[in-house]
Amino acid sequence: MTAIKHALQRDIFTPNDERLLSIVNVCKAGKKKKNCFLCATVTTERPVQVKVVKVKKSDKGDFYKRQIAWALRDLAVVDAKDAIKENPEFDLHFEKIYKWVASSTAEKNAFISCIWKLNQRYLRKKIDFVNVSSQLLEESVPSGENQSVTGGDEEAVDEYQELNAREEQDIEIMMEGCEYAISNAEAFAERLSRELQVLDGANIQSIMASEKQVNILMKLLDEALKEVDQIELKLSSYEEMLQSVKEQMDQISESNHLIHLSNTNNVKLLSEIEFLVNHMDLAKGHIKALQEGDLASSRGIEACTNAADALLQCMNVALRPGHDMLLAVKQQQQRFSDLREHFARRLASHLNNVFVQQGHDQSSTLAQHSVELTLPNHHPFHRDLLRYAKLMEWLKSTDYGKYEGLTKNYMDYLSRLYEREIKDFFEVAKIKMTGTTKESKKFGLHGSSGKLTGSTSSLNKLSVQSSGNRRSQSSSLLDMGNMSASDLDVADRTKFDKIFEQVLSELEPLCLAEQDFISKFFKLQQHQSMPGTMTEAEDLDGGTSSRQHNAGTPLPVSSEKDMIRQMMIKIFRCIEPELNNLIALGDKIDSFNSLYMLVKMSHHVWTAQNVDPASFLSTTLGNVLVTVKRNFDKCISNQIRQMEEVKISKKSKVGILPFVAEFEEFAGLAESIFKNAERRGDLDKAYTKLIRGVFVNVEKVANESQKTPRDVVMMENFHHIFATLSRLKISCLEAEKKEAKQKYTDHLQSYVIYSLGQPLEKLNHFFEGVEARVAQGIREEEVSYQLAFNKQELRKVIKEYPGKEVKKGLDNLYKKVDKHLCEEENLLQVVWHSMQDEFIRQYKHFEGLIARCYPGSGVTMEFTIQDILDYCSSIAQSH
Repeated sequence: MTAIKHALQRDIFTPNDERLLSIVNVCKAGKKKKNCFLCATVTTERPVQVKVVKVKKSDKGDFYKRQIAWALRDLAVVDAKDAIKENPEFDLHFEKIYKWVASSTAEKNAFISCIWKLNQRYLRKKIDFVNVSSQLLEESVPSGENQSVTGGDEEAVDEYQELNAREEQDIEIMMEGCEYAISNAEAFAERLSRELQVLDGANIQSIMASEKQVNILMKLLDEALKEVDQIELKLSSYEEMLQSVKEQMDQISESNHLIHLSNTNNVKLLSEIEFLVNHMDLAKGHIKALQEGDLASSRGIEACTNAADALLQCMNVALRPGHDMLLAVKQQQQRFSDLREHFARRLASHLNNVFVQQGHDQSSTLAQHSVELTLPNHHPFHRDLLRYAKLMEWLKSTDYGKYEGLTKNYMDYLSRLYEREIKDFFEVAKIKMTGTTKESKKFGLHGSSGKLTGSTSSLNKLSVQSSGNRRSQSSSLLDMGNMSASDLDVADRTKFDKIFEQVLSELEPLCLAEQDFISKFFKLQQHQSMPGTMTEAEDLDGGTSSRQHNAGTPLPVSSEKDMIRQMMIKIFRCIEPELNNLIALGDKIDSFNSLYMLVKMSHHVWTAQNVDPASFLSTTLGNVLVTVKRNFDKCISNQIRQMEEVKISKKSKVGILPFVAEFEEFAGLAESIFKNAERRGDLDKAYTKLIRGVFVNVEKVANESQKTPRDVVMMENFHHIFATLSRLKISCLEAEKKEAKQKYTDHLQSYVIYSLGQPLEKLNHFFEGVEARVAQGIREEEVSYQLAFNKQELRKVIKEYPGKEVKKGLDNLYKKVDKHLCEEENLLQVVWHSMQDEFIRQYKHFEGLIARCYPGSGVTMEFTIQDILDYCSSIAQSH
């Protein structure tokens, strides 16, 4: 390998001013082995350039040639494959990965070590050495001035270092003193040797002189030690003299410490006494207010509130350790407790009396609202009670038992008051819904001397009877083809809508005001967060008695939210039943009222949920909305059922079916009611159900019709449906509108074709026979040779239909069509015009058959197209 190295240096690298530092014999991994050499080189000129060169033996001779070179700065990774086991494979990552297999592991390691040294010395670049033994890299660290790069017989690559200015100056001085050094090196070396001997002698003399100085220094140290001993003796005598003084000072210091400790204790004791006096002393005015204060006047309430706050501060003062063991503190705490109990009893008793008195006062105003659809205003009552809100907060934090008792009493008194007010309010609403006094008696309502009395059971009973009468009347109306769906007109429904809206508008502020008052008066927090759901069947007593609260223990936020809702349920327990009764009455008066109620109730539920989705009002209206939705669905189902049960007269023409007219009425009413409503989706679903029922039952009635042709029933009713849907522009029924138009068009065409076969019946039969022969394969020009269809037979048939007979047949046809069609749909002229067009089409068809099957015969019809137009026009004008 050494010989190859010298040969490569001589032949390849020396001509390029490069030095070869390391070499490894390799071949490419995974291919047919073709040996080559990887060489690590540096340039001899500065700046130094480091390269990895691939050298390959020429195929033509024994000389080597340079194949490819990479700059070392382009090398990113050196992968030795395995740092533990011997493995000749290694990778070099330049612009791509080159995989090599060395002839031996030693050569590979030596080459990698050389690469590492060159990187450290010249590049200072971050080349990653992967799977390389750390020991190999450590051994490669330079340790001398002239450390070789690859070791052994390789040339040193130490970097040349220039002389600094000082070194240059010294060399110049030396060279000036020895001018002959360059010409006579031996004389120069002899002179340097003599000067070195002189320096050695001077060093020896200096050492001998320093020994004498050391002896003198030792003597001085001995004298200093003697002086130190004398000073220590004097200090010992002084210490003995001061010992007695130290004892006296210690006694004085101990006495001062005791005096300071006594003063500190006195200051602390004074601070504790001042703390107790300042924080546990209640003013006499506050005590008097708590014992005898007037709870009826505003000034007395304010004095009692201030006194109660002061008492609460005294009772809640944070005592320091040991205070509770003092007798005076215990006595004061007992006095405060007695005051609290006494005032709590006085306050609870007074508020109970206020609740009772206010209930009586409010009841006296009920007569004023008995004839008006309004609820009494509780704002004055709330305003008076809110003066006690701070006292209620004090009672809640100090005596929760009495606070809870007041809460129950308030609910008991107010629930009875609201029940009377709300029931009377709903009785007025029911009377206004049913109309006059005579109609009110019909529905079981009575009024006397401004005092309303009504039996809900009799109301329901008679309402059911009224509903039954209405259904029987509606059935008779259906038989008569009446377009009205109920015995009440739009004005009655509008009045019902206003009354129902008034009821909801009166209830909503009433509930919101009461809920707001409960929150403020009883100091219960309201939040928008959704609490756990609770049913209305939960009783407040059971709910509150299960909670075990000590005096002064506040409720959690979720419990306070639940308590507000439960109080509202207890106070307004009659609202939901009364609303349901009112809804049932409205539905019995007119089932279409469910449309008004659905829209109004949905809007109020949406408004209440935006305010507080978990409030009593939102929950109650939501429950009632479910009932309204059921009634709406029931209304739709009843209409579909009535469609299925409809019976038509066998003696009179059908015309527009009653349920088709009812659908028109329903759709028109619904579109006016549901304009911009939140529950539009419910109406769209109902439309889909109804229109399907209308389509199915129109076809059913048409199939059963005996007096009126099926096509006429289908044509007239689907035309009416199409006209209705086109006028109302209901987006969800666009497909049904197109279907209705298609059915109307198809049955119109079918009726026209069927009817036109009658005026020229023999002519129609003749040409049908001609078309049948052609269909059997007989050529058109040979049809005239058929015995039954020769020219003579054709002339005979044509002579039977002169112009006069055709006009007579058309006139009879017009009369028959007039009998079939109903007047309200006004389709006679449309049908007659279609018949005219169809007749002309048939005429042209007959002429075409004559021209093709009887060519040159000279046979023609005895009337022309212009005659047909004149006949149809004169017939239409004459009728």
